[in-house]
Amino acid sequence: MNTTIKLSLITMILLPSELFATNNLDDISVTSATKTSQKLSNVTSNVNVITAQEIEERHYTTVTEALNSLPGISFTANGGLGQTASLRLRGFDPKQTMVLIDGIRYNDLTSAAGAAFEHLLIDDIERIEVIKGAQSGIWGADAAAGVINIISKDAKKGFNFQVSQEFGSFNTSKSKLGVSYKNDDFYIKASTVQLDSDSFTAQVPRNQELNDFEDDHYQNKSTNLKAGFTINSTNKIDITHTILDATNEFDGGFFPLTATQIANNNDLSSTTENTFSSINYNHIDSFNELNLYANKSTFKRRSINNTVISPFDGEVKEYGLNSKINYFTNSFVLVGGDHKTFTHKNSINQVNKNKALYITNHNQFDSFLEGKVILTESLRHDTYDAFSNQTTGKIGLKHVSENIKSLIASINYGTAYRIPSLTELHTPIYGNTNLNPEETKSLDISLEYKDLSLTYFDSKVDNLIGFHPTTYQNINVDGTTKIKGYEIAYDTTLFDTMVLSLNYTKLNAKNKTGSHLLRRPKSSIKFGLDYYGIENLHLGLNGEYVGKRDDKDFTAYPAINVETGKYTIANFTANYKVDKQMSIYTKIDNITDKTYQTVYGYTSSPRAIYSGMQLNY
Repeated sequence: MNTTIKLSLITMILLPSELFATNNLDDISVTSATKTSQKLSNVTSNVNVITAQEIEERHYTTVTEALNSLPGISFTANGGLGQTASLRLRGFDPKQTMVLIDGIRYNDLTSAAGAAFEHLLIDDIERIEVIKGAQSGIWGADAAAGVINIISKDAKKGFNFQVSQEFGSFNTSKSKLGVSYKNDDFYIKASTVQLDSDSFTAQVPRNQELNDFEDDHYQNKSTNLKAGFTINSTNKIDITHTILDATNEFDGGFFPLTATQIANNNDLSSTTENTFSSINYNHIDSFNELNLYANKSTFKRRSINNTVISPFDGEVKEYGLNSKINYFTNSFVLVGGDHKTFTHKNSINQVNKNKALYITNHNQFDSFLEGKVILTESLRHDTYDAFSNQTTGKIGLKHVSENIKSLIASINYGTAYRIPSLTELHTPIYGNTNLNPEETKSLDISLEYKDLSLTYFDSKVDNLIGFHPTTYQNINVDGTTKIKGYEIAYDTTLFDTMVLSLNYTKLNAKNKTGSHLLRRPKSSIKFGLDYYGIENLHLGLNGEYVGKRDDKDFTAYPAINVETGKYTIANFTANYKVDKQMSIYTKIDNITDKTYQTVYGYTSSPRAIYSGMQLNY
């Protein structure tokens, strides 16, 4: 299957109604593939969906943990909670993936690293949509690897209240409160989650113990607000506002530190105060569905070294409209345009502006070529005040066989680009105003039969932005970077009581000289086994094997390659439904207490145990 939605009838019996999942793709809708809601079965793109059920069952703490369960995704982190986390989709750099919260841009233009995954907590999420492959033909810049859209939960009919509390290792506590009300005329919803953890040191020198060093404390308070009202039967307005406040301590330094240096880093910390807001006017009539919207992403970071504070402030403003016009049977065309302003304040003090027009056409032909055929084409033209204009496109074809039940074949080809960030262009010393946009071409071919799916992907990137090996100035790398591989996924139900999930990714990511790109595992296996054979009880085991993965040891001169892969991590969860309103759970991360590093010189969590309780009214 092309989603992580996996479930049997017994799951639906045992879990609360809001956690129901189904293997019927007609019951799942996604919005990120074409900028309009579609049944997943009618989407040609290669898509993974993580549902609220999977999130609830496995009790992930961060969005990164949840995404790492998918094929084609890997991540690295510079330590524990709150430390820089980088997610790579099919081997691409983190900054080449567009990340959205409720359709609002999350990529931080004040950073050269893209989206700050380290601060994305998993709570209050309805689903996460992952659209793989070049998506600039729909979304514009920065969607070269794909698009990740994190969609928060909506208000439910009537008055609803939810509270939960979790405690665990490293003196960690997580509290959540949510309340909502909805009737036929309006709705309002508010939720907040606060996480506080002593965590552990971000760095530990080789052959020394984690407990011998200070803890790097982390605190995160994330709040989501939603409201809307119905003007009449054809018009409505929706508003969403997300606030993300975080504080973390870290071990600074471009290279791994010595024990003495780590001990002297107690005054290093950072704060993040970001907000993401949107207002959308929706109109539906017999001719079209119209959306008129305004989005704003505000970034406010402070890096603190003793009494020296370095500010990073920026914002993205976006205004747009689109119209979906249905024609024939199961066909539509979507036309739209948007205008974005990117502002980086402080010492850089630069602005980029972007205007775009786009069109997507979708056709479905039933009983054609001995089955159902779905065809989708997208074209987008972007103009910039600082770069040359960009025209990108995408085409996808899917065939659902009538002769061989459950056989589905699809192919997608797209072009994409990424403009240099204002940080890459103008930051002192390392900035380079002569940078050109990266350009990407990507192809994927998928074949699905019953519980098994196989996907081949092949991408080529020109003008990749890297850094000079001696000056570390940002540069466009000569030649073509080639990223290709395949994903195999298998999801099935065993003995009516267990659900088995397996996926395997093989990745070949090389620069022009044929050298493998760093921090990307050449292979990985991810697994999940969920048991539902005891009434009101769910037991789960999940984890991954990471194959060979190279990093650099820059403390050596010249720098040498080091191995950070070849390990297996397993996690355990137990959920018990006490009654209709109350459930309790326990989870154990890294149950074998494996010592490993995703980034050379930086620690990862040892065995950790967490327990919690949730109440729903």
